[in-house]
Amino acid sequence: MKPLRLAMWSGPRNISTAMMRAWENRGDCVVIDEPLYAHYLACTGLDHPGREKVIAAGETDWRKVAAQLTGPVPDNQAVFYQKHMTHHLLPHIERGWLGELTHVFLIRDPREVLTSYIRSRPNVTVEDIGVVQQLEIYEHVQRLTGKPAPVVDAGEFLKAPEAQLRALCDLLRIGFTPRMLSWPPGPRASDGVWAPYWYEKVLDSTGFEPRGGHLPQVPPGYRDVIDAVMPPFEVLFARRLL
Repeated sequence: MKPLRLAMWSGPRNISTAMMRAWENRGDCVVIDEPLYAHYLACTGLDHPGREKVIAAGETDWRKVAAQLTGPVPDNQAVFYQKHMTHHLLPHIERGWLGELTHVFLIRDPREVLTSYIRSRPNVTVEDIGVVQQLEIYEHVQRLTGKPAPVVDAGEFLKAPEAQLRALCDLLRIGFTPRMLSWPPGPRASDGVWAPYWYEKVLDSTGFEPRGGHLPQVPPGYRDVIDAVMPPFEVLFARRLL
């Protein structure tokens, strides 16, 4: 059977790494962690934690990355799960190869994203949050396929992980397994070299953990960023799995 090449598009500081753990734990799935990150850093010159290590360890030619993501699936697995950050898909990257993938969009309230992000990198821009690019990719995929892609909201997902995963698997026409709900703690060989800078909580985790119910206050100086990213987030939130 044709393998499922699943591109999961998220902004930063979401449950994207925990979601990668869930899929990798299925037993029929191989994962890849942010394959466009090295290209993104090499092209933008941005100073991210571990920048030089990321560039050295990754592939900086987006064409080679696209060929890898659409080519033979490693280990002949049934599912090839691709964890992507939306801002890594820079405007100059051609989009035609996206038509060979199945897409899901993982969103999180930008106010939560921002307050988490600035703990590691205080100089945050609209582009860093990734939700503007997320809506652009979503709309492009819809034009390519003629149908809307699934949207998973992290806040609602964490209230009912099993129900949400079952619904998503149904939409993707693959079987759900309870193995997606828990995993062994610790690092994985599949983790990007940036894991020490960003994955502290995930490395200690053994499953999806609920979060508090209150939205954080936007710190002074970041109001313009939030005002710019809330409208595209609200568009995507309205299309989430129910």
